[in-house]
Amino acid sequence: MLLEMVGISKSFPGVKALQNVNFSLRAGEVHALLGENGAGKSTLIRVLGGIYAADSGEIRIKGQRVSISSVTDAHKNAIRIIHQEIMLVPYRTVAENIFLGQELRDRFGFLDKKAMLRETWRILKEFGVDLKPQQMVAELSIGMQQLVEIMKAVFFDAQIIVMDEPTSSLSEKETKILFSTIRLLQQKGVGIIYISHKLSELFTIAHRVTILRDGAYIDTLNIDKVSNENLIEKMVGRELTKYYIKTDHSIGNESLRVEGLSKNGMFSNISFRARYGEIVGFSGLVGAGRTEVMKSLFGVYPPDNGKIFLEGRQIRIHSPRGAIAAGIAYIPENRKDEGLVLMNTVAFNMILVTLRQIIRFICVDKKMRDETVQRYIRSLNIKVSSTQQTMSKLSGGNQQKVVLGKWLANNPKVLILDEPTRGIDVGAKSEIYGIMNQLTQRGVSIIMVSSELPEIINMCDRVYVMGEGKIRAMLHREELS
Repeated sequence: MLLEMVGISKSFPGVKALQNVNFSLRAGEVHALLGENGAGKSTLIRVLGGIYAADSGEIRIKGQRVSISSVTDAHKNAIRIIHQEIMLVPYRTVAENIFLGQELRDRFGFLDKKAMLRETWRILKEFGVDLKPQQMVAELSIGMQQLVEIMKAVFFDAQIIVMDEPTSSLSEKETKILFSTIRLLQQKGVGIIYISHKLSELFTIAHRVTILRDGAYIDTLNIDKVSNENLIEKMVGRELTKYYIKTDHSIGNESLRVEGLSKNGMFSNISFRARYGEIVGFSGLVGAGRTEVMKSLFGVYPPDNGKIFLEGRQIRIHSPRGAIAAGIAYIPENRKDEGLVLMNTVAFNMILVTLRQIIRFICVDKKMRDETVQRYIRSLNIKVSSTQQTMSKLSGGNQQKVVLGKWLANNPKVLILDEPTRGIDVGAKSEIYGIMNQLTQRGVSIIMVSSELPEIINMCDRVYVMGEGKIRAMLHREELS
């Protein structure tokens, strides 16, 4: 047994984040930590990493009780956390990032750059990673940056590594490299705590899974003794009988038509159509050009060639403001950087798109603002303590629903959803699918970009498959598998 966390409790003002939680990790094991957003996973990991101090309970490493009251204490106990948000310095090299804060020095106290380059070459070769120590981190893909984080942890002899949503931005190829790296770490006796909302991954990589719900310990199970449905039921506390909510209804007239859309270096000759009450999917590998097409429709990347028709009338979109005026809404893949003002309130974010409509002379009509905000908090079941709560304090699922509410308040004709369920738990995903279904019943035209094949197969009426900046196929619902 490498790690035991026994009876861990942690409270914040008005919130019991953890209540008597137990967790253990064996050497060479991948132990998944599972739960909805707000279940307590992050708090437990921050206690282990010395970011928070537990109110009660104890931590044992190799049977010995230890005190972890700082990140330095965690490092001394060979614990490293690889956060979902990459913690590297972009305009430094791979070698400089691996040794950041723990640089090698020569006998005179100067930086020993040759030794750091030599050691970086050695670890890159050991992990079979095709990188150069002198490469700038900013030039690397998210997947390769993730591997640099792992190598940094391993180089300093980490025995316990926490991976928080490590594949959320990885391609299939990069995910395979990550899993190979994890297996190499297991052979070295490293214990890995693995957090992911992608349940299918757990059956590939994990040995055991511990489930938290509302800050409480629910169960620890061997992964080969449990099904996907069992995990979901234990996570949400109920059976999600209709996880993908898709009802049959009549599809209306054409809403959007795109002919020969091209943008140099991004995509070429894109032609497709969408109808009212229809969900049109865009599928393909990371880098296929799907997001770039959607941002072009929204005016972020004005196209070089091609035509866009809305309700049969040709329109020209040169900016997001023009797209909004035409009735097109875009919910971006990266909600934290492109969809929200995280340090401002729920109310502020909810009225960003409709601000012009609720300004009277030079003042905001507070009554109209409050009615709009409350309407979408209720209709989208957004869990907030008040409309003045800061966005950064909300779970991923509730943040996504605020972005959705912001755009629905503008009554869009065409709603573009780019990876709408990335980084949110199964309960929130089910709610998002339900909202999509309600919108199509009201006649809204939805275009959904997704890397989740089950999501594409179960929610879409038609799917365009992209590869290398081109549309390769169009499939109807009955053709999807």
